Amino acid sequence: MRLTSLDLGIFTLYMLAVLGLGLYAARRGTKTKRDYFLAGDKLPWWMIGGSIVAANISSHHFIGVMGTAYDRGAVALVIEWGAILIGFNALLWIFLPFYLRNGFYTVPEFLDRRFGHGARTTYTVLILLTYILIEIGAVLYMGGLAFYSLVGVPIRYSVILLALFTGVYTILGGLRAVVWTELLQLSVLLIGGLALSFATIRAVGGVSTVFESMETWDLILPASDPDFPWTMYIGASLCVSTFYCAANQFIVQRALAAKDEWHARMGVIFTDYLKFLMPLIIIVPGLMAPRLFPNLDKPDLVFPTLVKNLLPQGLVGLVMAGLIAAIMGHTSGAINSCTTIGTIDFYLPWKKRRGDVEGTDVQAVRFGRLFGIAIIVVGIVSAELLTHYSKKPIFVLLLNAYGYFTPGIATMFLLGILWKRTTSAGALTAGIMTIPLSGLLQWSVPSLSFMNRTGIVFWVCMATCAIVSLCTKPKSDEELKGLIWTKDSLRLPPDERHKYRGLRRPVVWWAIITAVVLFFYIRYA
Repeated sequence: MRLTSLDLGIFTLYMLAVLGLGLYAARRGTKTKRDYFLAGDKLPWWMIGGSIVAANISSHHFIGVMGTAYDRGAVALVIEWGAILIGFNALLWIFLPFYLRNGFYTVPEFLDRRFGHGARTTYTVLILLTYILIEIGAVLYMGGLAFYSLVGVPIRYSVILLALFTGVYTILGGLRAVVWTELLQLSVLLIGGLALSFATIRAVGGVSTVFESMETWDLILPASDPDFPWTMYIGASLCVSTFYCAANQFIVQRALAAKDEWHARMGVIFTDYLKFLMPLIIIVPGLMAPRLFPNLDKPDLVFPTLVKNLLPQGLVGLVMAGLIAAIMGHTSGAINSCTTIGTIDFYLPWKKRRGDVEGTDVQAVRFGRLFGIAIIVVGIVSAELLTHYSKKPIFVLLLNAYGYFTPGIATMFLLGILWKRTTSAGALTAGIMTIPLSGLLQWSVPSLSFMNRTGIVFWVCMATCAIVSLCTKPKSDEELKGLIWTKDSLRLPPDERHKYRGLRRPVVWWAIITAVVLFFYIRYA
């Protein structure tokens, strides 16, 4: 596909704007650990929600989720809406108060306080593997694939350029630079995505065609479905969504940087509203595309096919900028989370064991930047190694990969915060067994849906953790103070309640979006 001068101009202008904004944000203060890793605890609710969505949406979505919609239909909606009902509710009403009220930098710090260093290390290893292989490597790979399909740039060179360009402002500016650039990227992503959506809807005959197609939507599929059986809601979706939204540094870090707990909670609720609207720019084009291009070789080609065939000059550059915005926002967020975890959960504890009780802020920021460089290099290598092993949409393959890591992680967090009898031995057992047990099930029962496999491993991990915990000595009530869920977690701290009454109460806005999502699930079950 040959880009016009207008397309190239729009695309180049966007790239320069992101780099300039990122470098400007980097100069606004990165001297202390809290400045570099948590943006100085100054983020308002709208920045938190916008940043979470910008970090979440990536080439996974433009390439993978759109391909899933093309291949499997409206069930792709559960990828976005399921997170509203499960994962973000878990974050909002269960985990977030504990993270904030204990002043944590990272999610693994909760495990350290609750279970000890072993659980923290187990989680950290699992999460870094997930970030490098899925959040960075796979996103860069799919971005390179899209560029190759659209403009013929070799995948390898596209991957390197994307990684280096994103890495510059991320490593220099920390979370502040990441959040500022993510808000610009979200704006461009929305504009580019809407342009492609409107072009697709117009090509299939208008909005009436979309409404007609809604009569065939089905969000609940039979238990025998190979990819999205209804049984996933009682197993796989529960553990993957809880991990991704509530126990995932990549997502939670933005809420940890909030001005106060009200801004953190409203930021998560604002995320729900944005996630509800995302299908308009990602899934609707995929649902309509079979009417225009019914015989694509691979579902993941639907995005570049729509761009090539439906968009006029200028809009191609805008949509490419939107794709790049998604890739850069996701990649920068993952790199920043890796640097935060590497510094707070590895480097500083190591310094403490050597006798340097805290380690200076300058040392922490310097290590974070060096660790970020290493992560970028490893991410490029993992992207180089990724290839398509199946004709299924790549997003389905990535969900499969998540199924290997998440059951043990979700078990440690859910039982750790909800059941005071959970012990360190039980949590460690669940964390360590998740990958071997997943591999054993896939090898022994290859026909088993990956969603059902993940659900089985999750409940086995939960049961094993409970049994081991009952056989080992728990912590005392005094040691668990402030670490176990109570009804007080549902309310704002006393010093904030009087400031946020009436329509400023988070529960009001949460109830509205939850009711709307439940209506769609019931209507199209």
